[in-house]
Amino acid sequence: MKLALMVPAAALLLAGCATGPQLTTVDTRAENVGHQRLPAKGEEGAGAVQTYEMQPGEGYRMPQLYAAPDPVVGARDPRTALAPTTVCLQVVVNAEGTVERSVPLSDRAECRAGIATENAPLLAAAQEAVAQWRYTPAAICHFAAGSVPDNRGDCTAAVRIEPVAVSLLYAFTFEIVHGQHTVKTR
Repeated sequence: MKLALMVPAAALLLAGCATGPQLTTVDTRAENVGHQRLPAKGEEGAGAVQTYEMQPGEGYRMPQLYAAPDPVVGARDPRTALAPTTVCLQVVVNAEGTVERSVPLSDRAECRAGIATENAPLLAAAQEAVAQWRYTPAAICHFAAGSVPDNRGDCTAAVRIEPVAVSLLYAFTFEIVHGQHTVKTR
């Protein structure tokens, strides 16, 4: 008789376990990113570029970034804490709008931590991300004589549009607080 009562009670307990809350694993290493171009710093250093003198019938269209995956550090950096650390890159965008290469910058005080050995995972994450970035390419707009618009960056009225390669400077500031990665891009 006792056994007959124990079996239904055990079945009820097991049914209660099956409908109880489910345990799930949550990844707490979320990463967030924004980005901004750095202004050129004089003519010296790794960011130096050859200047081009615009002709009277020409204009210049800036490259427009339209696809920019965020840097992802992930498990390659096992640190659980990191004060804001900036990694800077010179990004060379070719005339097709793809990133040809990126080079670490260290000619500015705010960028020097990026070349430290312990920050290699941060530099790698930034370079892997920018390698995937896509732009509408920069261009020299050639206008017909006497028809140069007020906005020389608008190539709509140009008789010829010449896509050109450009060099852009970016800074990525990484931080890890309580095991959570964040990245701010300038």
